[in-house]
Amino acid sequence: MHFDTSAGRNPIDAQTIVGRPHRRIDGALKVTGTAPYAYERHDAVADPTYGWIVGASIARGRVTRIDAAAARAAPGVLAVLTTLEYDAAPPGFRTTLTLFGGAEVRHYHQAVALVVAGTFEEARAAAHLLRIDYDSEPARCDLAAEAPKSEPIADRDGPDYPVVDRIGDVEAALAAAPVTLDESYGTPDQTHAMMEPHATTAAWRDGKLTIWTSAQVVSWHRNSLAQALGLAKEDLRLEAPFIGGGFGSKLIMRSDALLAALGAKAVGRPCKVALQRPLIANNGTRRAGTIQRIRLGADRDGRLTAIAHHSVNGNLPGAFAEAAVAPTRLIYAAPNRDLSMRLATLDLAEGNDMRAPGEAPGLMALEIAMDEMAERLGIDPVAFRIRNDTQVDPRRPQRRFSERHLIECLELGADRFGWARRNPVPGSVSDGRWLVGMGVAAGFRQNLLMPSGARVRLEQDGRLSVETDMTDIGTGSYTILAQTAAEMMGVPIEAVTVRLGDSDYPEAAGSGGQFGANNATSGLYAACTTLRATVAARLGFDVEDVVFADGMVTAGRRSAPLLDAAKDGPLTAEDRITYGDLDKEFVQATFGAQFAEVAVDRFTGEMRVRRMLAVIDAGRVLNPLTARSQVIGAMTMGVGSALMEALVVDTRHGFFINHDLGGYEVPVHADIPHLDVVFLDHPDPVSSPMKAKGIGEIGLCGAAAAVANAVHNATGIRVRDYPITLDKLLDRLPRVA
Repeated sequence: MHFDTSAGRNPIDAQTIVGRPHRRIDGALKVTGTAPYAYERHDAVADPTYGWIVGASIARGRVTRIDAAAARAAPGVLAVLTTLEYDAAPPGFRTTLTLFGGAEVRHYHQAVALVVAGTFEEARAAAHLLRIDYDSEPARCDLAAEAPKSEPIADRDGPDYPVVDRIGDVEAALAAAPVTLDESYGTPDQTHAMMEPHATTAAWRDGKLTIWTSAQVVSWHRNSLAQALGLAKEDLRLEAPFIGGGFGSKLIMRSDALLAALGAKAVGRPCKVALQRPLIANNGTRRAGTIQRIRLGADRDGRLTAIAHHSVNGNLPGAFAEAAVAPTRLIYAAPNRDLSMRLATLDLAEGNDMRAPGEAPGLMALEIAMDEMAERLGIDPVAFRIRNDTQVDPRRPQRRFSERHLIECLELGADRFGWARRNPVPGSVSDGRWLVGMGVAAGFRQNLLMPSGARVRLEQDGRLSVETDMTDIGTGSYTILAQTAAEMMGVPIEAVTVRLGDSDYPEAAGSGGQFGANNATSGLYAACTTLRATVAARLGFDVEDVVFADGMVTAGRRSAPLLDAAKDGPLTAEDRITYGDLDKEFVQATFGAQFAEVAVDRFTGEMRVRRMLAVIDAGRVLNPLTARSQVIGAMTMGVGSALMEALVVDTRHGFFINHDLGGYEVPVHADIPHLDVVFLDHPDPVSSPMKAKGIGEIGLCGAAAAVANAVHNATGIRVRDYPITLDKLLDRLPRVA
């Protein structure tokens, strides 16, 4: 199915199942511990071995010698694989890194050896017996120090992110503006801290490889691994039916998959490999820290006349650019604009995708700057944002937004949150020893469209089976796909079996970039449309007039049971959704308004988030229950970004010191109050036949800035360097009640 015109009325609009709250159909498996995750596939392999990854202890240089004799002689050890014994594997999709092989070391904890043994404990013990010599070079690991040497770079995701984006004359506009702002903001390196580590079980048979791995996008991992191993894709099967979180860290292949495959081949038995938690921060990927300079100019009425946003982030040479200026291109109107990104070379773990890449750190800066500008103008922060809304692409005014309801998000949120009670004078509201403030921020995230396929089968008993290599990383994919098939074919959701995460199934968009739900359900919509036509033909109906409901197929006054179409055998349909050029005419995006109330202890600087509200505009909501979970999870991550999350670099040795969950702080239950979420109901017919848009990342966009702005309103202290820890407040807090 090729989608190149706006969707008209279709079966999904009935919303008897889609759009209704349904509990996760995979929930029972997860809460009972019976969902088969990658490392736990005890039913899938017999007599497995266990691999322990050894990471480099330098950040930059070469491995000159590995003495593995003692490790190979240790009890239970079956093999020791060293990087010097293998050619460098080619980098996989969306990465510049060699995950294993060769002597070059590009970052700390890069995999340099794998010890394979009969038990996990034997492999771990033997790994400590390796003796590794290096020829090290000085590591570049301080973003502030390397920023002056940074170079212009384009984000790799397409023309919406050019190296430099200039419109008009920013310098002249700033010089003429009666009110201006010129400030710098810093966001730190962050790690994903997902519950399930990167993990893989690998098994070879007759020259073919099967791996069970924690992969957000099955096809990306399969293609990268096949390339690294020199295998034909047909000789590699990848399964990822359940994934314990990813936040972008599992979009691309990591060393666990490659080393599990090599380990299993070396010992002739299945091999399990997981990145031990301390390796995840330095061997996995991260959200790269940024230094952002934002300059704004406005007239006395509060209309922006100029926006300049320049961001520098650090990464390995040629690697991913954290496109922090991306939301600034489209969120607010201003006739004069100057936006750019630069990359500083750092010898740290690779910076790559992390939930809402670009928008999350970009809005952490921009939405503080907007608050500061509103304060200078003497305009309410909500009103200031509304005043600068745009319904068209500021760079190409002929290109309008398909659906944009940011103003409604802000107005509804302000009313529901009680924004009118906010005191605009910072530090003026107290509750005993607590200083109390409110903050707001806008959210923006583009809606990404990707081809996606599915297979659906009508069984002889009237049940439906759905197969697609789409994944579920805790987001509810199983449930919304079951809802889609049930709605399209007129059966209860209980009559649908969904099978996911297998490379033998049709290729889907996968989970990431908040593109999974909309595209995967649209691919299934296409397959169901094909199946509906087959069923109608079998039953002698005109597919244009037919209605599928309550297990019956009806046209006019004539009806027949759905299962009658399959009385001679199951009917199978396979199709995929592809997209035309609607993006040339329309900007497709999601929007949000975040509100936060924060209390700050005037004596200790302790910060407590008391309440938060997100109002989200993301097209049709396929399942309000699972969608709400996505948004409150994102808001929780926003609290972490605002108040605690930061990887700390050891500048002497080039690695992240707090590389486990004991030292890397994330929010826990006691940090998070009840979070309120409101979804607007504006289906987007330009997006897809489902009229949905992404929801997994918009809940993070702006959340941290709303908390930061609330801290300022509570204390009068403006912190521009995240996270806002109490040491940044202590010396400046007002002490007198």
